[in-house]
Amino acid sequence: MQTLLHIDCLNYLPSNPTANAQVPTIDRPSANHQSFNQTYPLGPFFPPMATLLRTPLNALCLQQQAKMTGFSGWEMPVQFSGIRQEHEAVRTSVGAFDISHMGKFVLTGPDVIGALQQLVPSDLSRLSAGKAQYTVLLNPEGGIIDDLIVYHQGQGSTQNSAQDSAQNLAENQQQITLIVNAGTTDKDKAWLQQHLPETIAFADISQEQALIALQGPTAVKNLQRLCPDYDLINLPRYHHLTGNLLGYPAFFARTGYTGEDGFEIMVPIAAAKKIWQAFMEFATPCGLGARDTLRLEAAMALYGQDIDDTTTPLEAGLSWLVHLDKAADFIGRSALTQQKAEGVKRRLVGLTLADRNIARHDYPVLHQGKTVGIITSGTLSLTLGYPVALGYVPSDLAKVGQTLAVAIRNKTFPATVVKRPFYKV
Repeated sequence: MQTLLHIDCLNYLPSNPTANAQVPTIDRPSANHQSFNQTYPLGPFFPPMATLLRTPLNALCLQQQAKMTGFSGWEMPVQFSGIRQEHEAVRTSVGAFDISHMGKFVLTGPDVIGALQQLVPSDLSRLSAGKAQYTVLLNPEGGIIDDLIVYHQGQGSTQNSAQDSAQNLAENQQQITLIVNAGTTDKDKAWLQQHLPETIAFADISQEQALIALQGPTAVKNLQRLCPDYDLINLPRYHHLTGNLLGYPAFFARTGYTGEDGFEIMVPIAAAKKIWQAFMEFATPCGLGARDTLRLEAAMALYGQDIDDTTTPLEAGLSWLVHLDKAADFIGRSALTQQKAEGVKRRLVGLTLADRNIARHDYPVLHQGKTVGIITSGTLSLTLGYPVALGYVPSDLAKVGQTLAVAIRNKTFPATVVKRPFYKV
């Protein structure tokens, strides 16, 4: 999911795999301000730095010598010590990401799950208090408005101390937290408010809460030491609880966007700096660059790049989110039912290439000399040591083992369709 838009971060990795990544600099008031725009203009998603929003951790990131970039309307760290070092820290120990830019909504009212069920293709009836569900919002054509995570925080008469929200719920009232992409926050908010019944109270807490991701094989045990009152180690994946962290209310979710184990922790803005500094005792600060290379190795979709409102979940390899066998109706169901019956014409596939032949966003995919598809994301896998990519191709060319080619700087290089994810813990 869980970051937005076009970042080909390995554009900034040198051909020498032992060198640090360098981001092209631009003329800004601070030497720490850098941008993807200079070499790879990406239009309105990267406005002038002076117009960008800043997270509660912005000043601390600058103190840590983070290289900053404009991203989805926010000034965000793209790297601290270097993309390679940060990537390896998450794969081998633990990294911390400031993801406070992401949208955060709280829905409260009677049968919130039932109301949300009409907007997503996943079966939410099996989602109980303390569990989470990755899913997508769909338009009537079955296109993906956004991907998001739904966190069920409880129902009035069934809550317990591990799942209590910040406020007590009345009898038969449900509370749901949604985490959405930063660049689609306003769009998602408008869509939800348009389609949810008036009985559901909608609160946008995006500017009130900070969000930090701790990811890596030692993330959980390190976080557990700061939270001795809660059993985080045995909390299953895609479960969550609320409690306290360093004296502040905190929301702990065992979710992430790196392919590693870890938690995403939401806390009040007043707590953000203290908690980030506590995490720095054991975690490597990481930026959007490593977040992108990590999620791509795990073949996690990037909204606005691998998926958007013109792609359906059936095309994007997200059919496991679509439960057409359930009776519940939802926006886009008719379109998906028809697409499934007629056959999906294109599919998102994983591709590997050789040497340093990196297939980047929008590069053509060829078969027998003809363009048949397009690359949506590509990078040099820092864990595996060879280039990996995602792209759309016709369904009859989407089988594992299929040989294709990618046009890179007026030359073609062989690529092979492989099983996803490229990397798995």
